[in-house]
Amino acid sequence: MVILMDVFNIPEDIYEVIFATKQQKIVGKLLIDYIKAHGGAITKVEMSRYATSLHEGNFVATLEEKEFQGKKVKLSYNKRQFYDRIVTPMKAMGLIEYNLYEKTYKLSDRFYKGLLEVGIRWKKELEKEAQSKIEIIQNN
Repeated sequence: MVILMDVFNIPEDIYEVIFATKQQKIVGKLLIDYIKAHGGAITKVEMSRYATSLHEGNFVATLEEKEFQGKKVKLSYNKRQFYDRIVTPMKAMGLIEYNLYEKTYKLSDRFYKGLLEVGIRWKKELEKEAQSKIEIIQNN
């Protein structure tokens, strides 16, 4: 997953940095809230039920988004796309982790730690001496 951000316009909502579309942002945020509401971890079966209810359009949530503020909204999201565009990237970024032995998804701080590591590596790169010898050839 690639995070594209503008340091001069970092959104207040972290989900706008993480997800590419508004729909992904809404579904991803609801998933995080769902996991939080279940003690920070859910089973594989609970995740499957969650994805199935989204897929079948049997998912109702009260959204915080400006245009839906406080309203109950019926949502649907393709199950395969839910795993491909929401769950798998969240695992890859370190927002959630899957325990293969316990068969549970749980919230993780690896995203935070990963971004710190990226920042440290950039700081080291800034401190390095130039490695290439560059010549600019001017044609007259």
